[in-house]
Amino acid sequence: MQPTNKLAARAAVIGAAVLAGVAATAADINDYEFQLLQPSVKVDPQAEISVRLINKTTGKPVADVVIFATRIDMAPDGMADMTPKITAIPSTEPGIYKFKTNVSMAGRWQLSLGAKVQGESGTVESKLIIRADK
Repeated sequence: MQPTNKLAARAAVIGAAVLAGVAATAADINDYEFQLLQPSVKVDPQAEISVRLINKTTGKPVADVVIFATRIDMAPDGMADMTPKITAIPSTEPGIYKFKTNVSMAGRWQLSLGAKVQGESGTVESKLIIRADK
């Protein structure tokens, strides 16, 4: 094989490896999920809800994600229009994300989240059901 052909063959192998790495990265977004830290909260105008983002393949929490979409409503109980304000609040634990909202009545509330994980393409989307008790 001539030197030019050897270089071309090496470049093709390297290019295929890079493309395979990109494809693997895109599929990895499904390896992440949000989990509630507590399945229920008390009815409270200052209720705090904590979630953890984990990598399902390693079981480890994932820190420094960008949560760009948050919504809480009572859709599970047929009241999707009931949507109080929800605000992110600081957390001291890596991979734990906290929110404050007005849980104004007992029932089932749905917390919807959209997040970007650094180094991954795609969006982690979750709809978590929280039970509110008096």
